[in-house]
Amino acid sequence: MEKVNLNEKFGLIHDYWNPRIAGELNNQHVKLAKFCGEFVWHHHEHEDEMFLVVTGRLLIRFRDKEILLTEGEFLIVPRGVEHQPVALEETHVVLFEPKTTLNTGNTVGEYTREHLDHA
Repeated sequence: MEKVNLNEKFGLIHDYWNPRIAGELNNQHVKLAKFCGEFVWHHHEHEDEMFLVVTGRLLIRFRDKEILLTEGEFLIVPRGVEHQPVALEETHVVLFEPKTTLNTGNTVGEYTREHLDHA
């Protein structure tokens, strides 16, 4: 057991849209990532996805609405719901999701990360 300091871990991340594994529990990953700009539209067929904003602002677009998250807020996107994260500035995010979750869900492209490093 070791405590995790989010500020220290985020300080080690120097790229965007490339999640790092910060912890594991009950077949779930706690991931840390820095976001900036637009991500791809996608959905996760079998997994819910949680976005917790530590710093910055994250807009989650859906086909019928948008939800803005600011520091200290989180949102759970249910499985099967198409969404597009958009970071309005550099944004530090904690993601909590099953180990099997591919970051780009049903979309494969330049942002897809099949093998994640540890933070």
